[in-house]
Amino acid sequence: MLLNRMSWPDVKRARIAQKVVVLPLGSFEQHGPHLPFTTDTDIVTGIARALERKRPGKILLLPTLWVGHSTHHLTFPGTLSAHQMPYIQLLVELCGCVAGMGAKKVFLLNGHGGNDVPARAALRELKCAFPAVRFVFASYWSLAAKTIRAVRESGPGGIGHACEMETSLMLHLHPDRVKMSLARRDGPRHADAYRRVDMQHARPAYFVEEFHEMSKSGVIGDPRLAAPEKGKRFFEGIVAEVGVFVEAFAKW
Repeated sequence: MLLNRMSWPDVKRARIAQKVVVLPLGSFEQHGPHLPFTTDTDIVTGIARALERKRPGKILLLPTLWVGHSTHHLTFPGTLSAHQMPYIQLLVELCGCVAGMGAKKVFLLNGHGGNDVPARAALRELKCAFPAVRFVFASYWSLAAKTIRAVRESGPGGIGHACEMETSLMLHLHPDRVKMSLARRDGPRHADAYRRVDMQHARPAYFVEEFHEMSKSGVIGDPRLAAPEKGKRFFEGIVAEVGVFVEAFAKW
């Protein structure tokens, strides 16, 4: 079920309490010279819509929230961002509307790493405000870690931002938006675990860096390894693994 194609009487009849309500979280931020600002939003929207098509009676899909917490990208022209506190409040307000519809299970499906900290904070506020509603947050790359490990060809540091995976996914979903002739590897190549940057590596120490301190081009990783067929493998595996989580969450 797609909320943006429904009317209010449709929602009233939909038995929202029996659905998993999915809110995809994207961003509007630079993705190097070869990918558009909408990359995170395009990818998470594609994943969410594929999930809904497979489970139309089980999922109520909300429109993707295209603005994200992207202040670390603001030195690159064109990035649009919400600061942390307003973003937390926006998530609380939107999820509160969903709870008001009668939702009992709400899944924030994340497509942008910068949303992680404020989204977790929003869930703490939502738990206090709506103790009877289950709110859960997860990034698709965390739920689909097995697929990403199996498909990626780049070594440590190869998957981060506008990288092999994101570029492959965009070549699969929206090839007309990709400029492969401009794709270049960039970003830190630290060997030590404390500073290594890779989507599949959780650093044991937390610190904040602006994106231009890590990458001149806005890329972290190796987009030169991207290919449409690889994007298809990434996409199908991600949809399958996120779907496994949705099935489990529906039974909580």
